[in-house]
Amino acid sequence: MAVIHHTTLKPTKLELLTSWLPSRPWYLGGSGEPELGKAGGFRLDDPQGEVGIEFMVVTDTSGTHPTSYLVPLTYRGAPLDGAEHALVGTMEHGVLGRRWAYDGCHDPVLVAQLLALIEGRVQAQDQNTSDIPDREVTRSYIGAGPALTDFTTAADDQEVTELSAPNGTALRLHRVLHPAPDNAPLPPPEATGHVAGSWHLPDGTRARGLFVVLHSGPRT
Repeated sequence: MAVIHHTTLKPTKLELLTSWLPSRPWYLGGSGEPELGKAGGFRLDDPQGEVGIEFMVVTDTSGTHPTSYLVPLTYRGAPLDGAEHALVGTMEHGVLGRRWAYDGCHDPVLVAQLLALIEGRVQAQDQNTSDIPDREVTRSYIGAGPALTDFTTAADDQEVTELSAPNGTALRLHRVLHPAPDNAPLPPPEATGHVAGSWHLPDGTRARGLFVVLHSGPRT
């Protein structure tokens, strides 16, 4: 299990994201600086114990309407080869030293563990406490076999990042989060698998919605 160190980070994760988020195609804020608050999330364990994996939910309150974003991050003790375009920034960790933070959609360790979560082979972990499962994170998988596949492209649009494989499999990470309407089906009927979770809204209430959807094979 990954160990959560309660120590200092310079800069903090929110400070890194304040600089990075406005550069994303799915950022809906204006030209001013985001005003970010941590709203939720969960972690996954790296079987090798080398890479930190966190799915952060942050809410930007700088605009007229607060917007919540899903930001999958990986934390590494050395640069990830070929992932310069996905670097969010570097931090000085009070225990582990320098850490390189990446947009996890471009990190193969996060993608592999996310698929393992969807399949039910691993369990989501509490964001802030070591060795505690996060029971609010739910998942499903109805595929006939393992979902493991090689994603060769990653494309952003105004609300999602989609990882695509040559066989037509697509993994869609919802960057802009929307609370699911009451009684809405989770996952969507056409999905092969999904991950859903909860986060805090600025008014103190809790929202729940889709984080990730897996589609297998060609989609119409």
